[in-house]
Amino acid sequence: MTFLKRFGLVIFLILAVVGWVFLPWTGALGLAVLITLWLLLSRRGGQARSVAGVGISTLPQRLGSSAVIVVGIAGVVGVLVALLAMAEGYAETLTRSGSLDTAIVLRGASAAEVSSQLSRNDITLISQAPGVARTDKGEPLVSAETVVAANLPVKGGGKDEEGSVQFRGVGDEAFLVRPQVKVIEGRRFQPGLRELMVGKGAARQFDGLVVGKDIRLGNQVWTVVGIFASGDAMESELWADATVLADAFRRGSSRNSVTVRLTGPEAMAAFKESLTSNPQLKVDASTTLDFFAKQSEATSKTLRIIGTVVGAIMAVGAVFGALNTMFAAVATRAREIATLRAIGFPGLPVVVAVMLETMLLAALGGLIGGVVAYLLFNGHAASTMAAGSVGKLSFELKVSGQLLWEGLKWALAIGFIGGLFPAVRAASVPVTTALREL
Repeated sequence: MTFLKRFGLVIFLILAVVGWVFLPWTGALGLAVLITLWLLLSRRGGQARSVAGVGISTLPQRLGSSAVIVVGIAGVVGVLVALLAMAEGYAETLTRSGSLDTAIVLRGASAAEVSSQLSRNDITLISQAPGVARTDKGEPLVSAETVVAANLPVKGGGKDEEGSVQFRGVGDEAFLVRPQVKVIEGRRFQPGLRELMVGKGAARQFDGLVVGKDIRLGNQVWTVVGIFASGDAMESELWADATVLADAFRRGSSRNSVTVRLTGPEAMAAFKESLTSNPQLKVDASTTLDFFAKQSEATSKTLRIIGTVVGAIMAVGAVFGALNTMFAAVATRAREIATLRAIGFPGLPVVVAVMLETMLLAALGGLIGGVVAYLLFNGHAASTMAAGSVGKLSFELKVSGQLLWEGLKWALAIGFIGGLFPAVRAASVPVTTALREL
């Protein structure tokens, strides 16, 4: 019989945790309201409230043991939120790089710009497709671009430590297709000259990217003439005149990709259909939003998996800490709990009272961990190799409200697991046995 009770308790615990994981914040709020109403309006809820009040009032006397739960859970939540903030910031930076009214065209079956190659004839046909927006002069808003890799010394690295940066060749059309690109220092490069602009993210990562300074890329010397900001992945790149860059890196007249501004999001279907049905073209077209979202998917998923695994390992330790603390707390109050049960308090209020005490400590730990993670990591600059790219992507960690909610959910789950077994034991030990324990 004892085995069946324990087995049932484990099954209940598993179901409760699984349900909690998938519960949205609105569901959690509704659950909290129901529990509050039960505590305030029902007889047994009032009994649980009384028992919990006595236990919570003694927390200052058990400050050291209570801190074990709070600090342990705060550490779990802080690390979890910080790691997930990397995935959040990485994905958001790439997502901001795209929109529904711009499209990118690559050679068929190309997964990234660097593996694509489009001829001048391809570019002409793409610019004539329906749905392409035009300037006041009737010129198509089409930017044919070359993408190559370059190496630069990493800022703060060793003497010979270098990192890869994506070097993009563009024309004047690129600034019309991407109006979010703004020069924040210096000026734009001049066509036909070996001049380049650098994104502020790249300037933060690499040495020598200062306006007016000459740097060597490949076998050529280039002059930095400006720094630009765009609020997206382009900030991690270097930009120069497409023709000059193609000549310097021996790419000829071909280009890697074509970025197109459409007349509107609704024009994408006709634009793509026109390209795929043209027998002279073998290309793939997608909105830039879909393109960059797909690039971020694998890396973001990997970062989330790492964060979840690390958090789960730390959570195991926090659960054992909560179990030890609450078992000790229940043991010191065994006679008090037994007396309450002897005068008519049923087991349910005792279980709820112990759980309320544990969940309060868990919530406190979750809030502390979330606040610390937000203060230390929100907006913190980081960089990594971007999927589908030949250079590092500079991005900022983002501690969003959703991540803070996930951290709090983890904290409450740890508190629930750590408090359930001590609470059930407090309510199930025979009264006579409990009165003899102390």
